[in-house]
Order: sequence, then C-alpha cells, then structure tokens
Amino acid sequence: MSFEVLILLAVILFLISGLYLEIFHPAAVFFIAVSVLVLTGVLTPSEALSGFSNEQIATIILLLLVSNLVQKMGIVNYYFSKILKENLTYRSFLGKMFIMVSSLSSFLNNTPIVAMLIPYVYDWSKKKKIAPSKLLIPLSYAAILGGTVTLIGTSTNLLVNGLVVENDLKPLEIFDFAYVGIPAAIAGFLYMFFIGYRLLPDRKDVLESFLERKKEYIVETVIRKGSPLIGKSVKEAQLRNLKGLFLIEIIRKQKKIYPVSPQEILEEDDILIFAGQTDSITDLISSKTGLSLPDFCIVNSEKVDVVEVVISNNSSLINKKVRDTDFRAKFDAAILAVHRNGEKLRGKIGEISLKPGDLLLLITGKDFWKRAEDTTDFYIVSKIREIFNIDTKKGNLVFLSFISVIILSALKIIPLFTGLIILIAGFVIFRITSYSEIKKGLDINLIIIAALSLAVGKAMILTGTADLLAMYINTLFSPLGVFGALFGIYILTNILTEFVTNIAAASITFPIALSLAYSLNTDPTAFVLAVAYGASASFITPIGYQTNLMVYGVGNYRFKDFVKVGLPLSFIYAIICISLLFFIFL
Repeated sequence: MSFEVLILLAVILFLISGLYLEIFHPAAVFFIAVSVLVLTGVLTPSEALSGFSNEQIATIILLLLVSNLVQKMGIVNYYFSKILKENLTYRSFLGKMFIMVSSLSSFLNNTPIVAMLIPYVYDWSKKKKIAPSKLLIPLSYAAILGGTVTLIGTSTNLLVNGLVVENDLKPLEIFDFAYVGIPAAIAGFLYMFFIGYRLLPDRKDVLESFLERKKEYIVETVIRKGSPLIGKSVKEAQLRNLKGLFLIEIIRKQKKIYPVSPQEILEEDDILIFAGQTDSITDLISSKTGLSLPDFCIVNSEKVDVVEVVISNNSSLINKKVRDTDFRAKFDAAILAVHRNGEKLRGKIGEISLKPGDLLLLITGKDFWKRAEDTTDFYIVSKIREIFNIDTKKGNLVFLSFISVIILSALKIIPLFTGLIILIAGFVIFRITSYSEIKKGLDINLIIIAALSLAVGKAMILTGTADLLAMYINTLFSPLGVFGALFGIYILTNILTEFVTNIAAASITFPIALSLAYSLNTDPTAFVLAVAYGASASFITPIGYQTNLMVYGVGNYRFKDFVKVGLPLSFIYAIICISLLFFIFL
C-alpha cells in the first residue's frame, strides 16, 4: 500500500470521525482534509480547487438562489394554507402534506421547503390538539423522497452529477432519477400513510400540548446588586416553588453548587441555573422575582417577543459558545434558553457550545423578523406573526418562470445552468428582486463542502484508493454477482450518510462505485445512481440528513423514533432502488 493511499485513508477516517463527532464545522472538516491532501502532494492546488469551477456546483448555487427567492415570495406558504386547511382530519392532512411536499421537493431544494412548513405544521397540530411528533417526521421523509425524483431535487444529486462530469462520463439528465425515484417515493408514501403513521410517537400531555409541557430548556439568571433575594435562603426566596421550573445549580465565583439545598443562602452576583418549560421561563423573566438576565440576554426594545428557533445544519453558529455568537447585534435578539434532545445541559448559558438541531428560545426586538428572513443560521419554529400582503402575481411569475426553465432544460432546448443564469438576471433587470437580495441566498458553507468533496473523490481515483476498496467490496459480495456489488455500494453509501453527511457519503463512495462498475464491465450509470439514492435515503437517524435534524428537536423526538419509523422505510426503499436499478440499467 503506497504512502499516498495511506495518507488518503487517514484523511477519510478524519473526515468521517470529524463529521460524526462534530469536532469542527462540516465546512472546516472538509477544508482541513483537502489542505492535508495538498500539503502532502496527494493533490495539486489546481486539482483541489477544480470543484469550484464545476458546472454542477455552480448549478447548486443558482438553484439555492432561486429557491430562496421563491421562499421569500411566500407563494408556497400561500398555496399550502389554501390546501392544508384547519378543518382537515389528521390522515387527510398527512396525505395532502406528504404529496405536496414530495412533489415540490422534486423541483425546489428540499431544505427550505421543510423550513417553511415547520411553523405551519407545528401550529396546525397545536390547534387540532395533535402532537407535532405525528407529523414532523413525515414532513422530513416526504422532502427526502421527493428530492430523489429529479436531478435538481437535492444538492446530493447535483454533486453526484458533478462527479460524473469530472470523470468524463455522460452527464445525467433532469429526469434520469425519475425511473427509480418515482416508484420509491410512491412506496414511501403508501408506507407512511397506511403503516408508518401508527409507529410515530404521541407524547401529548393530558393537561396541555405535549411540546410545551415536555420540552425542557435551561435558563440562566443572576442576582444583581440591590436584589431583595440577597441574604435569603433558597427556601425563603421561594425559588423551590416556581411553577414549572427547577433550580438545578448555583454558580458562585466559578464554583458550582449542586444539588442546591433549600437552606443555601443567596449572595450578590450568584448565577442561578433553572430548568423548565417555555411558558414558565417566560413568566420568570417578566415577573418581579429579584432575578435578572445576563447582559447577553437583554434586548433594548420597548416590546419583545419570545420566539423558538432551531439551529440549521450549515449554521455559522455551530460550535460557537452562546456568549460569542454576537446574536444581539446580528439579529436584534438574545438567546434566553437552550434545549438539546437527549442531553442534560448544565452550567452557564453563555458557555454552551451550539450544535445543529439545538432549539433556542429567543427574546426578540422589533428588527428580528426582518433580519431573520435573510439568514440560514436557524429556522423559526413558532411564528408569532403571519405573512400578509403576499403579491401572488409576482410570486406566481417567479415560480412559473422557474418551472419553465426546468421544462426547457428537460427538453434539451437550453442547459439548466444557462436557463438559471438568464432567469436570475431577468429578475434583477425587471426589478422583481435586487442583487443584494439575491446575494443573501448564498450558502457559503454548502458551496465549500460541495466543491471540496469533489477534491476528495478525485484524490481517491488518482491514488488508486477507489480501486483498492472496490476490490474488497467485489470480493465480499462476489457470490451475488453484479446485483451483490450494486447492493454493496448502496449499503455502504447509506450507512455513511446515516452517521455523517450525505455529501460526504456520496463523495467517498462515488469513486469506489465507478471503479467497481469498470472492474465488472458494466454500465456505471446504475452504480452512480445507487450512490445518489443511498446518500439521500437517510431515514434511520436524525443526524444523517438536514431535514431530519431540523424536525428532531421541534418534534421532541428520541433517536429510537427514527429507527422505529425509518428502518422499515429504509428497507423498502433499498429493495425498490436496487431492484429497479439492476433491471433497468444492467
């Protein structure tokens, strides 16, 4: 085994472990990995940066810009509100939502669609006194299944096509994914509508909506000079009797006191950490208890709202401590409390390092809503305001123009990249939107990850690592022939995507799949598509796909919920995909 292969294997191991353990931001993990490959001579600088000039990566960027514009127009939410009405039964809502989301996700990036619909689904479930957990996993699965139907439904498919182009193969067309993607999506819908919904958890409290009662946040308070609590015991201050709140620890001059005794005497500058429910925390900060919020939790505004948001998968806030986020300056809001599923958070709020999927309780000022529209750092869960005065004519024009470009591309009249460039330029020229608004839709982290992932794939081919790993897979599955090799590639990709990111899974397994197809003298198309489907079909864990992570905390799910609901779906999806790929392409 050569030195270059050993270096690359070590880099891949770092890539997988770094993404899984969240040591750094995903973009930083890819940047470090590719930097090592350049420094050790495995890749030249031009090879490492070639992904940034790849047409498919540029197409991902343009699609994100258009998707962001459609989202801001509010036209999708407008039509959802017309179709998903309050008088629907649970099953009717589930069915209509699944079909609409999967259909839209075939043409629009699925992450913004889920982001738009979380508040709507959340509010609908509360009004109907249905646990949000009965709807949010289906919302995510519908988006995933719809995204696999076309080339542009998810960035993973476009990334795989970018790898196809990099290796001088015939580019995939928009509907090349549909032959397998449509039957698989229909099977997924039937499973969720007739079987899967029964497996969804229902953790509704008999007294109130379960989400408000069961979700535990931690909140930090401080006893400032002049507080009536100074010199009183915890019991005398009645801090043991706060409804829905529990005093879990006191931090005094860097010393932590827990468990807290009722006889503990309170002192000036004591930091009190409470755990409790959303409503109780809101009551605490608005009452005259003698407790104050830390400086970073104070918003200078006459009227403030309390809003719930979830940290996105590509957020710039990831791995930053709350006190270092500069949240107030950026968003006219302050982080009041943090909730993380399955983990007991302790200590000062300011010292908590934020993770993807964290739920934040924010105190917001008057400019928050305007600023929140232009960020992908988080998605709003509980919207306190409705969107009014939607310009349906402009919204329809944008949406129909986008669909027209897709149709023209599918008919091979104009390339998709060209059509999107013309479309965006037209929006700016005719003042449908501005250049500054277009620029706000750029997701720099995704661009870096997508472009550098191509470099990792190129390194695997150049060093012969892909051939080596393909040989092992072929040996392992050789008793089952070509079908077994196809099965092996799909399963390898799917396992990786459940525990790291879908883009990382695709970039690692694509060169192996290509090498395996060549060694078997078969059409590589089936193996290429197996990588795409395997990388997107993340149903078993909440961390494998960004939409799963978005609904994880909001739905108050447990890890086992995804296993329970997603394992049968994953099995059904795999059988359909592998069988159809084998019979259609091999």
